[in-house]
Amino acid sequence: QVQLVESGGGLVQPGGSLRLSCVASGSIFSIYAMGWYRQAPGKQRELVASTWTGGSANYADSVKDRFTISGDNAKNTVYLQMNSLKPEDTAVYYCNIRSWSKDYWGQGTQVTVSS
Repeated sequence: QVQLVESGGGLVQPGGSLRLSCVASGSIFSIYAMGWYRQAPGKQRELVASTWTGGSANYADSVKDRFTISGDNAKNTVYLQMNSLKPEDTAVYYCNIRSWSKDYWGQGTQVTVSS
């Protein structure tokens, strides 16, 4: 059973940066999309950023020009570089890798932005 393992979350001050990483424990074939979602307390899970194989990246309006998603299909990894973090970015962040046969999710990593 392939699992996605996330790392890089933590506590950061407003204006700071974090880089989230997500690595699959095994090989995933026929990947067509990778993404990051987040869920804040009392709110629904929302898409933060996504990238399609051979295509461009998409971002939620709230993170445009601050976050950058990158992925490597061959290495089954996806990253999220987060700059200029704001308190409203506080949430549990989940990575997602989609293949034609299955949808994979990470267990989530907490990001807290606070002074």
